[in-house]
Amino acid sequence: MQARSPSPAGTPWVRLLSLLLLAVVVAISGCRKDRDLDQRSAEELYEKGKASLDNGSWDTAIQAYKALQTRYPFGRYTEQSMLDLSYAYFKRGNSENALSDLDRFIRTYPAHPNVDYAYYLKGLVNYEENLGFLEKMMPRRVRDRDQSKARESFMDFSELIRRFPDSRYVPDARQRMIFLRNNLAAYEIAVAEYYIRREAYIAAANRARYALEVYPNTPQTAEALVVLHRSYTELELTELAEGSMAVLALNFPDYYYVQGRKKPRRWIDWLWPFD
Repeated sequence: MQARSPSPAGTPWVRLLSLLLLAVVVAISGCRKDRDLDQRSAEELYEKGKASLDNGSWDTAIQAYKALQTRYPFGRYTEQSMLDLSYAYFKRGNSENALSDLDRFIRTYPAHPNVDYAYYLKGLVNYEENLGFLEKMMPRRVRDRDQSKARESFMDFSELIRRFPDSRYVPDARQRMIFLRNNLAAYEIAVAEYYIRREAYIAAANRARYALEVYPNTPQTAEALVVLHRSYTELELTELAEGSMAVLALNFPDYYYVQGRKKPRRWIDWLWPFD
């Protein structure tokens, strides 16, 4: 008589039991980890968070710092952990929590010896928020994005320099502000050129004038004068158009517009189909 093969009917139950056992093991492991953190001193929790931060283990660092702040809400380790936790959030990509914790730190400890770092890190978080993947690959195209985060970053760095002119973070902040300032000006010109294409010449002139007044002496100064000349010419404001052209010719005599040439396009512009 031929032997019958085992019935597969019990297989789903075996799988379900295995999953339940696995869940129990994971839960027990998590509880042990939580108890381990709960039993540590403030210094031990901070050192664990710092070691994880140095190793790039952002989630582990966040867990340790949060446990420290919950169990020991006051003390020097807790104060410093707020800054380190903000950095861990930043590296983890959670900019909202990073900025929230930094604002709370500044409000709570305005005289802390490292509060300058809080202002710097705020600027850095907003700075990186302004740069997406395409912008890191094509930094010239940052100007085509919404610039609210760039403005916030610029203001954060400005506040750092105003409050702490001797801070060690000031040199880097200044360099980043130059990049931000140039791209904020370029954004205004990109919008102005869009208005010209739509024959909204008053709006275009306003944008160009704003770029010149708020962001003077940037690489976009010449192009702003071009926009003013084109807009005023279309609006039949002859005196203003001639004045814009005179300033352009005086300061940028070799510029393509002064020489009567077409605006040159960079190779990267041909790869960007969104203008």
